[in-house]
Amino acid sequence: MAEAGGRGIRIEGLRKRYGAGDTAVDALRHVDMQVAPGEVVGLIGPSGSGKSTLLKCLGAVIEPSGGRMTLGERTIYDDGWEIDDLRALRRDNIGFVFQAPYLIPFLDATDNVALLPMLQGRPNADARARALEVLGALDVAHRARAMPAQLSGGEQQRVAIARALVNRPPVILADEPTAPLDSERALAVIRILNDMARQYEAAIIVVTHDEKIIPTFRRIYNIRDGRTEEQAGEGRPLA
Repeated sequence: MAEAGGRGIRIEGLRKRYGAGDTAVDALRHVDMQVAPGEVVGLIGPSGSGKSTLLKCLGAVIEPSGGRMTLGERTIYDDGWEIDDLRALRRDNIGFVFQAPYLIPFLDATDNVALLPMLQGRPNADARARALEVLGALDVAHRARAMPAQLSGGEQQRVAIARALVNRPPVILADEPTAPLDSERALAVIRILNDMARQYEAAIIVVTHDEKIIPTFRRIYNIRDGRTEEQAGEGRPLA
């Protein structure tokens, strides 16, 4: 298992139960997981296995029922939340990439990316400069003034990735980010996530059913019936 040192993601004995008594459902029974800074790990499993629940717990969207989660250098959950301001935790420490880009239609690409640092209190000019820097790293700076409707599907996903990276969060959670893309664009997205993981020392989890990208992961967690099993991936080159 990769060592995450003082950063990355560490999950120990995570549990999530919905309901109580005879109607209780254990979505997560015992999840152990570790992702090092600079690493991209795949999370696979059948529908209903607990993938989405795990991502929601890790993203501080829902509260687990027990266990321990550490993001970056902070334990955020230890049989209860250790963080008072979960909204600030999500804003400053976790980047989200979804199957759909969810760009704001009335903002151009730059402002879609700059909005998060603006909400963080950065001056607008600084936030836009940072957004342009990340868009440039993703080879989409030439579309900086374009509105979402003017962008191709691949360009929209790159802008969405830029938005996830703009605050340089130590953790990025990607939920089916390549599902709507063809093989070439899907592999391009995974190549970008790997490049950005190394550049920004981010720990990235990619939830996927996409057979096009699963062979690219060096490590995979397979979740079934609320439990995880680590396995070696093929680690096929992305070049």
